[in-house]
Amino acid sequence: MKRLVTAVALMAVAVYLIFLAPQSVFLFGALLLSVLCYREFSGLAAAHGFHPPGATGLLMGAVLLLWPEQAVLGFSILLIIATSLFLRRDNLHDVLPDISSTMFGAVYAFAPWSFAVKLRAESVHLLFFAVALNWVGDTAAYYVGKRFGKHRLAPVVSPKKSWEGAAASVAASVLFGFLYLKTLVPVIAFWHIAVLAILGNVAGQFGDLTESAFKRGANVKDSGNLLPGHGGMLDRVDSSLFALPTVYAAHSLLKFLVG
Repeated sequence: MKRLVTAVALMAVAVYLIFLAPQSVFLFGALLLSVLCYREFSGLAAAHGFHPPGATGLLMGAVLLLWPEQAVLGFSILLIIATSLFLRRDNLHDVLPDISSTMFGAVYAFAPWSFAVKLRAESVHLLFFAVALNWVGDTAAYYVGKRFGKHRLAPVVSPKKSWEGAAASVAASVLFGFLYLKTLVPVIAFWHIAVLAILGNVAGQFGDLTESAFKRGANVKDSGNLLPGHGGMLDRVDSSLFALPTVYAAHSLLKFLVG
């Protein structure tokens, strides 16, 4: 029951932010979500033996999300500052791992939501599709994998996932795309939707496996305990972190090629 209540609440917040919220509220929601993801990533990094990425990584991430046009310049300056601070440490063996962890954490937790902003600017339906396609796919993967799954997809990272479930996830995402996008954004061709659904779903599955690898390496079950019955925020949005930039990139490229 707790898990269901949390899921309904998350869905309600997502629907409000995507469809109804003013742009300033949506940006604040994206920033808050990024900070929560970064916080949980920092905990996983610490469990791997790194110094937890700190304020510099937060600033890097904020630049990526809020000022994407200046991201390269801002990120570079902050990287120089972070490196200077790290060089003051007594144990220089930690410098490269900690810099790498800080940079990766900023990109991993913040950058995907900048593409959510771009997708929303084009169409709220395109953004909802990019977020929801893995929700639909995960449901199909669970039931098909539980009933028919025999071939392990990634036995070390996630022993319960199967190739059968992964295939069902892709198929369900494509069907969802046809039903949702073709109804509400009819100008998008079926083949265009299929490409977005397939690439977005596969990217999302890699995102899920990536976070599972982080957790398994850290020897923890969940990335946090923020969401009752669901674990941490990263546990809920790990697929979206990879699906959002993939859907945006694929959609932009297909529009450019088609003209």
